[in-house]
Amino acid sequence: MFTGIVKGQGKIVQLQKNQGTKQIRIASQLINPESFAVGESIAINGVCLTITKFQNNDFWVDAIPETLNRTTFDKLQLNSLVNLEPALQVTERLNGHFLLGHIDTTAIVTNIEELSTSKVFTFKIISSQMPFIVEKGSIGIDGVSLTVVAVGLDWFKVALIPYTLKETILGQLKVAEKVNVETDILGKYVVKMNNGVIDHG
Repeated sequence: MFTGIVKGQGKIVQLQKNQGTKQIRIASQLINPESFAVGESIAINGVCLTITKFQNNDFWVDAIPETLNRTTFDKLQLNSLVNLEPALQVTERLNGHFLLGHIDTTAIVTNIEELSTSKVFTFKIISSQMPFIVEKGSIGIDGVSLTVVAVGLDWFKVALIPYTLKETILGQLKVAEKVNVETDILGKYVVKMNNGVIDHG
């Protein structure tokens, strides 16, 4: 369980493939063998993965074919920066919103509007995900908890403050780039229950 409050960034320092699985080595000051253990969960660009081993102060994770097919991880490159969030502890404040680290799909940046103190990003997404995206609702973009400011038939907008632009990789986004998207889990259950009521009369 995560909240979408990114705690730091990491750098991809090694990539290798093994029978369809991508093994990823990440250098980070946040995740180290003194504070974390093999087997713990970590959200990387919003994707919940398991720390498989430490090598010096770097850590490794495995991305299986399902993850590669559903996320942007098939496009990861050496020296790419990624957002990092350790799993939520029960003693922590519940900032952001509940995220499971289970990516629903990817979205494409179609426009970036620069305002005086923020940027507004427009994303195009498959229309089947739109029932779970509502204006003023929450959404996870590359592991960052954000508020939806506008929606259309197959697009939505979010506004990013300077802090988020600086402290996460979203500040580096450009038009035509892809991001990982996790819609609100509460919205999914509400839509499913309503569909169930409709389907059964």
